[in-house]
Amino acid sequence: MRDLTSLFEPVVQSMGYELVGIEFQGSTQHGTLRVYIDHEKGIGVDDCATISHQISAILDVEEPIQQAYDLEVSSPGIDRPLFKAGDYEQFSGRSAKIKMAVPLNGRRNFKGVLQGVIDSRRVQIMVDNEGYELPISDIAKANLINEN
Repeated sequence: MRDLTSLFEPVVQSMGYELVGIEFQGSTQHGTLRVYIDHEKGIGVDDCATISHQISAILDVEEPIQQAYDLEVSSPGIDRPLFKAGDYEQFSGRSAKIKMAVPLNGRRNFKGVLQGVIDSRRVQIMVDNEGYELPISDIAKANLINEN
């Protein structure tokens, strides 16, 4: 699978949206491609449909995915997924849940308050008054936690 971000980001940005991130989940036969977009005024169903149409056209021409899949375009929602170093910096001070692909000191799950990023490669998180530095490259999944 080619780098989908480099395919989608120019088009999404040219339409005035932010490409928050991309997830692909599924088996070898069928998967789901999730594309998260955002806008300063929020995201509605029409926004998702517009971007979905554009991304579908790119996927039809480029054919970067060689298996059956469903395309979903949505807002990041209140439990916003975190993908890039800038996300962890932007939401510093907010609660998050991080699951590691590779254990850190025997631990895979971290739930605490984001403290920022070190050298664009490690996320700082405070869990029960203990600080951790998590390599971004080893993070399998990360989401903000809705505090309300």
